[in-house]
Amino acid sequence: MENRTKVTRFILLGLTTAPELQMLLFIVFTFIYFINVVGNLGMITLILLDARLHTPMYFFLSNLSLVDLGYSTAIVPTIMAGFLIGDKVNISYNACVAQMFFFVAFATMENFLLASMAYDRYAAVCKPLHYTTTMTTSVCAWLAIGSYVYSFLNASFHIGDIFSLSFCKSNIVHHFFCDVPAVLALSCSDKHINEVVLVFISSFNVFLALVVILISYLFIFVTILKMHSAQGHQKALSTCTSHLTAICIFYGTGIFMYSQPSSSHSMDTDKVASVFYSMVIPMLNPVVYSLRNKEVKSAFRKVIEKANSSVEF
Repeated sequence: MENRTKVTRFILLGLTTAPELQMLLFIVFTFIYFINVVGNLGMITLILLDARLHTPMYFFLSNLSLVDLGYSTAIVPTIMAGFLIGDKVNISYNACVAQMFFFVAFATMENFLLASMAYDRYAAVCKPLHYTTTMTTSVCAWLAIGSYVYSFLNASFHIGDIFSLSFCKSNIVHHFFCDVPAVLALSCSDKHINEVVLVFISSFNVFLALVVILISYLFIFVTILKMHSAQGHQKALSTCTSHLTAICIFYGTGIFMYSQPSSSHSMDTDKVASVFYSMVIPMLNPVVYSLRNKEVKSAFRKVIEKANSSVEF
């Protein structure tokens, strides 16, 4: 089959072209990424070191932290390069493919990990006496492995569907990374079918995860309403509030971005939304999910005390 692709490099326009904002945004984004790396790596390390956190809930949290770290790392270096050079970023065709692949894969993983966590919360709140037999080690492992395998297959399909098209016109990507709608808009092929397929698959992935989340929380809220203990209410709501906050942020931006054809996208609006789900959400997740948790705080204090005692010794 003849390879009609003529574009060998892409030019990313970046987040802004205003020179006076470049250094300010570089400092702000560096700080956000630093908090992201420290927060997520710290969470993974804390969960690995403390045996009290070796439970299904924290198993999924550690995987979520790993995904958030990869999620932002796939994108942030390109953004920072644009701020440093103060101009458009020139990226090779293969680098663009790789960046899009990992971005789609990590985004899909987060989607299904959030659904797995919702099911875990359902088992903990609605069936506490059967929790240990419901969320066994093998069940948790298969949920995580299934999320990873499906996510990489989904990303592979997206890449194959998009880069099978011809790019023989403009190579200027109106975005700060190789996002699906921005790259798809550059194709000179008839891409209507490709758009429909991608929207269908993305919508199916989100719909499937949201069904699991909504059904889980429906049972959770019914169970909470039946509770007579104020302490039980508070404990259950505390866990659910953190998870629901992250769900609303993640799915709100995701649905806005991908549940519409690329022709109806406003690229400037997409850039703002992309900052949230590629940088802000991964930074907030350790706080939203874990740093408000008493067990995590206790484990963190334990690590600090051990470090202090080692220094004194």
